[in-house]
Amino acid sequence: MDFRWGRSRGEEGIAVVINFLLANARLVLGVGGAAVLGIATLAVKRLIERAGRAAEDEKVEQKMSESWEELGLVSASPKSIRKGLESVVMKHVAKATKPQKADLCQPQQQKSSLNEKPVNAAEPQRPKSLQLSLTLQDRLQQYYSTRAALAPEVVHRAESLALDICIEVQGFLHSTNPDMPLGEMSLGGSLLDDLQVVRADHACLLVPLQLEPSLWRLIPGEETLLTHPLHWMVRRVNLEYFPRGRSYWDRFLVGGYLSCRALVSMLSKAVMETMNWPSLSSTLDCLVRPVLGGDELKLEIRPERGDTLFISIVPVLREADVVLTAQVELTQPWDSAWHLSLYPWETQRLTQLDSADQGVRRSLLKTLKAVCRHCPALRPLTAAPLANLILHLSDKDVDWSEGCLSGRFQQCVWELIGYLEQGVLPSYFKPSVNMLNGVTEEEVDEMGFLLYCAVSEPDILLI
Repeated sequence: MDFRWGRSRGEEGIAVVINFLLANARLVLGVGGAAVLGIATLAVKRLIERAGRAAEDEKVEQKMSESWEELGLVSASPKSIRKGLESVVMKHVAKATKPQKADLCQPQQQKSSLNEKPVNAAEPQRPKSLQLSLTLQDRLQQYYSTRAALAPEVVHRAESLALDICIEVQGFLHSTNPDMPLGEMSLGGSLLDDLQVVRADHACLLVPLQLEPSLWRLIPGEETLLTHPLHWMVRRVNLEYFPRGRSYWDRFLVGGYLSCRALVSMLSKAVMETMNWPSLSSTLDCLVRPVLGGDELKLEIRPERGDTLFISIVPVLREADVVLTAQVELTQPWDSAWHLSLYPWETQRLTQLDSADQGVRRSLLKTLKAVCRHCPALRPLTAAPLANLILHLSDKDVDWSEGCLSGRFQQCVWELIGYLEQGVLPSYFKPSVNMLNGVTEEEVDEMGFLLYCAVSEPDILLI
């Protein structure tokens, strides 16, 4: 079908409408409306681009019906989102495509090159939905292997370097503070659990504190004045029988509770400000220096080859399966609050589920983490909300085998859109905790817009 497009009447009129809608969509319609408008705009843009490329006496080689399929997403969106929007957008889209509408109902023949083999008419054709699913499946597997997963030698090199730092810090603390009751230091975090993606650039050095069970009691967050499920406190007990001074940690008491900030301040002076970092750098053949200026105890390591590695020094308290961390940046402004880490529970649960049904939950988590790290609009989504998203989805009766990776990926996109619209993603183990806490409305709008567009074009997340 040959057609020409008049700039004065066609493109200019539609461009004015599109520019007006895009300029005001975010303010008036919110995340849902802006997303639907984006999908419709994408379809109109494709129609204009295809029309502009059509030279005189040249046939259209792409099927225009794909744009109508994308516009169908507008009708599939919630009614509350498309009120007042669908009629305006569809009116101008219909006007722009009126000359071609009659020909869209007929399949167009594409030109075959001399090198292409003729298509056998009797050969059964795969359904279009299956082709898209298989394509996305292959694309996800390629993305995982090239953009998400880390090479074993890279992980081993980072682990070895972090372990050297761990040994040096532990030896220094034992020599300078021999009376400090500390357990065996160890490495932790996603690097050790094979959940780190893109780059092997961070790890945790866990410093376990040894408390006397008869002198200290861990108070759940719900039982404290803070009433926050993740903000626990450590109370000094039996003072009438064991007065203050019987425990090494009594020197960090503030109001009858073990102060997280006082302990972190002590470790900052004992390690970050005291160790001979130039000498350690010379011993390890890499630059090692503390990252100053914040509440977090962090070291920066720059090896001769490989990515820069950051190691966070985290004091921890353990009791049964409860792990409390001294991370002031997570519990401020309460100096005596300790953070309840849900990471061990989440990681253990994902591993158990995958072991039970040979699933791909961990692989999907790594893929989603890589997507969020590569897409600027999705960077506010950290590993914790993504892990809880997958755990919630695992409670549903769905197939988690390797062949269903693309289906679970698309389902995660839809589930995440729903949580963003509600503004709440409850923690799997602590439902009263919102995993989206701290994400601004503007960030929610940007994430929702991109995810809505990814419903019809999943590849935009895998660039």
